[in-house]
Amino acid sequence: MNACFRLLLTCAGLLGLTACSQPQHDNTIRQWGFIYCGQDTPWTFNPQLTDGGHTADSLAAQVFDRLLQLDPISHLPQPALASSWSVSEDGLEYTFTLRKDVRFQQTANFAPTRHFNAEDVVFSFKRVIDPKHPYHSVSGGHYPWFESQSFGQLIDSIDSLDTSTVRFTLTRPDNAFLSTLSSSYAAIHSAEYADQLLREGHPDYIDTKPVGTGPFYLAEYHPHDLIRLKRNAFYWRGAPFMNQVVFDISSRGTGSLAKLLNHECDVLSSPVASQLPVIKNNPDFELIAQTAMNVAFLAINNNIPALQDVRVRQALNLAINRENLLDSVYYGTGTKAKTLLPPMSWAHDAHLTDVNYDPDTAMALLKEAGYSNNLHLILAVPMEPRPYNPSPRKTAELIQADLRAVGVDITLLLQDRPLRPGSVAQKGIDLTLTGWVADNGDPDNFLRPLLSCSAKQAGLNVANWCNLQFDNLLELASRTTKLDQRMDYYQYAQGILRDEVPIIPLAHGIHYQIHHKSLHGLHLSPFGTRSFSNVYRSE
Repeated sequence: MNACFRLLLTCAGLLGLTACSQPQHDNTIRQWGFIYCGQDTPWTFNPQLTDGGHTADSLAAQVFDRLLQLDPISHLPQPALASSWSVSEDGLEYTFTLRKDVRFQQTANFAPTRHFNAEDVVFSFKRVIDPKHPYHSVSGGHYPWFESQSFGQLIDSIDSLDTSTVRFTLTRPDNAFLSTLSSSYAAIHSAEYADQLLREGHPDYIDTKPVGTGPFYLAEYHPHDLIRLKRNAFYWRGAPFMNQVVFDISSRGTGSLAKLLNHECDVLSSPVASQLPVIKNNPDFELIAQTAMNVAFLAINNNIPALQDVRVRQALNLAINRENLLDSVYYGTGTKAKTLLPPMSWAHDAHLTDVNYDPDTAMALLKEAGYSNNLHLILAVPMEPRPYNPSPRKTAELIQADLRAVGVDITLLLQDRPLRPGSVAQKGIDLTLTGWVADNGDPDNFLRPLLSCSAKQAGLNVANWCNLQFDNLLELASRTTKLDQRMDYYQYAQGILRDEVPIIPLAHGIHYQIHHKSLHGLHLSPFGTRSFSNVYRSE
């Protein structure tokens, strides 16, 4: 897909940063840093406010740290800003001991006078869950990922026991809680910076001119052009090797691959699958791949009368030729999705059979439901390639042809940028081509944010589906400490999804990244982009 279609984005949400402009890239960048392309323009730099995209996938790991981080191999929480933790016997109290001598970034807007402490942790999470908090409504007061997890209902209190100790008290046991605190959304902000911004009358700067404890700080932002991050020389894990990282978010030129080949950028994220052979044969570049915790799916709007009939949803499911998608879109790099959970998830139900491509049965179901050649639907198609779908437009066109063959007329609504969760425009859409990249290895991270009743209220459940039996299974799975019971609950939940078809799983993709051979230390994880703090360039 041409980069111009997916990079012509607005400056909305970031007007407080700087006016739109297109300065030329500094030729000295490569001497002291690198240029990263293949991303869109973010509307915020605070991952707490998003449900995915550039901010959560790439930027958050550079600007912010979390209390915990996930091991990319075991998928288990590991210490980060919290050096250790303990859990009460009843599973309701989590007490974290914080690292000392961790500095917040010094930027053009802020010079910290103290180190990171418990006050910052309390601020970062109370902003999300407390409607009366002075920062809760800043930037819209919508925290889709946390709301989809019912995070506010889970937390009874967050208390600073001393400067180095924080206690979270839960309303119920939740064995996914540590994984939740390990996600990119659980960013830690500076309470001191927040107080300063309130005094200055610019509380929104906390989201558009962020301050974290990460390896790089935001130094410069030009919508549609570039994001410049500079080295945090006082990073608690040691100063990064690179002085700066520039994210090219411009629409100049002929596309991201052309920029890479012309040495206008050094790293290309999520290349289109058809571009891979070009790169594999080029000795100047290295291609790395990561089997990812992701899924591409078609969300069915269950608020639409025709789509409330399960026979119609089943017909749409049977009418899609997934093998054709794998061949024509993924070029053999993806796997067919039987359920939302990818095969590498420990709760994936391996006993589920493939959904057979069966247009004859699909037409029979549509006729039985009273929709024989008279069903017209609008399919929303976000245009940006993602690890779970390297070519959304082509995927949509193939689905359009498959459904047309069974008598369903599909109109494609191409979106240069995804609609924000719960937006008015999203409500008039029948189908949405979308997907999910997991933030942690817990199965709850797929099922609850995408399909729970809480996620529907938060606007993240694009299918607008609410099933109390499904929700109860998720609740039971979150409370039990017995792994075999959790497995059973999640597999029952997957069975409900197979029968009710609120969404149509399509494929699981592989996350690819291409970089110039002179760069070293670039790593991927199953959950997105990792910190660039260890990236360096050789001669």
